[in-house]
Amino acid sequence: MSLKFSVGDLTIHRVIEQETSFVPALDMLPGLTPEVLAENRAWMRQAKALDEQDVLLLCFQSYVVKTPHHTILIDSCIGNDKPRPNRAKWNMKTDDTYLRALNAAGVSVDDIDFVMCTHLHVDHVGWNTRLENGRWVPTFPRARYLFAKQEYDHWFEQNTKTAVPPFVDSVLPVVEAKRHELIGNDHQIGDHVRILPTPGHTPGHIAVTMGRGKDDAVFSGDLMHSPLQTLYPELSIKFDVDPAKAATTRRSFLERYCDTDTLCCTAHFPSPSVGKIRRKGNAFVCAAV
Repeated sequence: MSLKFSVGDLTIHRVIEQETSFVPALDMLPGLTPEVLAENRAWMRQAKALDEQDVLLLCFQSYVVKTPHHTILIDSCIGNDKPRPNRAKWNMKTDDTYLRALNAAGVSVDDIDFVMCTHLHVDHVGWNTRLENGRWVPTFPRARYLFAKQEYDHWFEQNTKTAVPPFVDSVLPVVEAKRHELIGNDHQIGDHVRILPTPGHTPGHIAVTMGRGKDDAVFSGDLMHSPLQTLYPELSIKFDVDPAKAATTRRSFLERYCDTDTLCCTAHFPSPSVGKIRRKGNAFVCAAV
């Protein structure tokens, strides 16, 4: 299983927290029919994207990217000590899997210059903070945490109506510590890092593109969760805030990177999670590299 990729002048490390069964396919993808599932069951199981009970298998991971100038963490996974009663495998977790994986990539929490979140869902912000003497403090003490302004504003507003636990314990403490920056879609870091707006899953969801002068790699976040969605881009998941917009965004993203050399680094596809988008009929596949 490959945890390290090199492209252009980037080095990319996968930092895996969990790779596990998640939600039954027919429940997760409301537009999926039993017939289409049956047609795709064999290759999905072979790809370890579906288990014997037709439950989707997902990887929960961060990417650490070294550019010539910076070390950047994209999406900070699930986190420890966080009350997540709706999801047993995430609830009040205390394991050292994530920090060990980070260290195995040759990176310490002090090495991260920027933390970038594709969006602010629970499994993408968890390690933004850790519990220290009963307080949530930034896990990466030297890092600037970059949040898309539109995404932040959406959750800030939701949180004023009803508390949003991951926002409260994994985003606001970073803001209180003055380690954050709200960024627009034109934001860049040096000549290597750019923002690609990809709304639909959440209102301010972004993908992150990296490479000098061209997109050597793109980090797609929750634009898609399963390889089934490259073959059927119209299939949106039940957690998408705007399923129709998510489907349109997904197809245009796949068209954009289809048959290019851009490395597509997905958040949740089963290992190796990284591939190149290739055309297949009227749809696409993410061919592992």
